Amino acid sequence: MKTYTNTGSKDTRSGFGAGLTELGQTNENVVALCADLIGSLKMDDFKANHPERFFQVGIAEANMIGLAAGMTIGGKIPFTGTFANFSTGRVYDQIRQSVAYSGKNVKICASHAGLTLGEDGATHQILEDIGLMKMLPEMTVINTCDYNQTKAATIALAKHDGPAYLRFGRPKVPNFTPEDQNFEIGKAVQLTEGTDVTILATGHLVWEALEAAKSLHEKGISAEVINIHTIKPLDDKAILESVAKTGCVVSAEEHNVIGGLGESVARVLSQHKPAPQEFVGTQDTFGESGTSDQLMDKYGLNAKAIINASEKVIKRK
Repeated sequence: MKTYTNTGSKDTRSGFGAGLTELGQTNENVVALCADLIGSLKMDDFKANHPERFFQVGIAEANMIGLAAGMTIGGKIPFTGTFANFSTGRVYDQIRQSVAYSGKNVKICASHAGLTLGEDGATHQILEDIGLMKMLPEMTVINTCDYNQTKAATIALAKHDGPAYLRFGRPKVPNFTPEDQNFEIGKAVQLTEGTDVTILATGHLVWEALEAAKSLHEKGISAEVINIHTIKPLDDKAILESVAKTGCVVSAEEHNVIGGLGESVARVLSQHKPAPQEFVGTQDTFGESGTSDQLMDKYGLNAKAIINASEKVIKRK
């Protein structure tokens, strides 16, 4: 089976910062807004080199979204930056009314998503943001897996017309996708070919899915791993073609199984090709304080959980 190499662990938020830096040099319409978390969002370089296009709004996330929506009227492409919890839950009304309903070209960029925010605990972690965002009409939802892909997605969003949510994280994770990749919004990426089970993973769980596939291969189980970096619009075609071969699915995400990638996949399957599915994600719960590794292990968001789910779903065929 095809294998992937970790070229060095990096945090995905730094991929966003690198993408924003490049956009600052190549697209004069790109502006950046931050809610008092410049360092955490890696927006320092953009601010230093383009102070006239950077806006520090302070701890006023709702105002940030309103400002960003207004800037689009003048042709600007605003990228907002704060933690995922504050990017979505705290300002949902402003996003719904001023951005989504109005069809404004705002890029809502959210770091520290999921459990891997770690020691800051449940009040800062968010496990329902994908559900909140994907339910908004015309909102594009992207959840990237590593540094390179986050950088590529950030750059691609500047060319995309319409509201979008870009989700990434704080911890350093394996960087394994191509540096020169062409990021296509809405187009899933098949990483390995398989015939026994389809593993659809997003965000930090993509690398865990690849590790699971290697272990499954050693057991004689052929797993097809697909990187679902865009949760909306979902690549229905890629999912259905894979399931036609394997006959069963495991979805894997650092998010509540209610409202996340898994539910979107289940909808596609129920409409077109019903098949057994197992869900790897948090089970309708809030998080807690702990290291990233401790929390991912406790809540079953790792290769071991994906292996167990794969073996279980294969038996249901």
